[in-house]
Amino acid sequence: MSDYKTPVLFIGHGSPMNIIYKNEYTKSLQKLGMSLQKPDAILVVSAHWLTEGTFVCSADKPEQIYDFYGFPDELYAVKYHPPGARAIAESIAHKLKSDNIQLNAEWGIDHASWAVLAHMYPKADIPVFEMSLDVLKNEEEHYALGKKLSFLRRKNVLIIGSGNIVHNLRQIDFDENAKPFPWAIEFDEYIKDALLRKDRDRLLRYKELSPVSRLAVPTNDHYLPFLYSAALQEDDEQIKFIHESIRNGSMSMRCFMVQ
Repeated sequence: MSDYKTPVLFIGHGSPMNIIYKNEYTKSLQKLGMSLQKPDAILVVSAHWLTEGTFVCSADKPEQIYDFYGFPDELYAVKYHPPGARAIAESIAHKLKSDNIQLNAEWGIDHASWAVLAHMYPKADIPVFEMSLDVLKNEEEHYALGKKLSFLRRKNVLIIGSGNIVHNLRQIDFDENAKPFPWAIEFDEYIKDALLRKDRDRLLRYKELSPVSRLAVPTNDHYLPFLYSAALQEDDEQIKFIHESIRNGSMSMRCFMVQ
C-alpha cells in the first residue's frame, strides 16, 4: 500500500452557469486540477443524487446528466464523458458491506460532478463515479460514513464532496455579484472557523445557529457533501481554502482541500 494519501476536496459548485463562465472561481478549479497529482479515479459525493439508501454508480460509461432546466443552449452543448470506475465501486460495496452500500449502474454523473471536473480535468480521461446521499440518514450518520471512505485515499482515488455550504435558492439574487446577505456571510464564516479549529461538533450541530442556519441551509442536500469531505480530515492534516466567495447573495462558493 502506498504511503501517499490523496487529498480530499470540497467544491462549492453553485450555478450551472459556472460551466461556461471564466471567472476567479473557475480559474481556481483549473489551477487546482493542474496542481494535484493525477488520480486513478474520482469519487464525487453529489448533492444532486438523493436516494433512500446509499448507492455508488457502477456504470462503465456513466451517462452525463443535464439536471438543470431553462439555461442557455451553450450549457447543454458541453460534453463530458469520462469512463466509469466499476471495480472501485464494487470494492466500496464489499468493504462497507455492513453499511449496505448498493451498486447502481443506471445513474451517471450529474452537474455536481461534470460542471466541476470540466474545469479541473477537461480531457475527461480519469474514471469518475458518484455516491448518493441517503435521505434517511442524519448528519452524524453521513459524517460517520464519510470517515469510512478513507481507505480510498491510499488507492489514489480523489474524493470530492460537491455541494454548497450556504445554499438558499429562495433568497437568490440573479445578479451574480449581488451583495451577500449578512446571514450568508455569518454562516460561511462560522463554518470556516469550525474547520480551522477542527471542531466537529460545530459542523454537525450547525442548526443551533438558528435562525442564521435556517436561512443558510434551508435543506441539507447541499450541506451533506461538505460533511463527507470534512470527515476525511485526519489529525495531522490541515485545511487549505482554494476559493472563497458568496455569489448571488445567498450561495457560498467556498472550496477547500484536506491535505
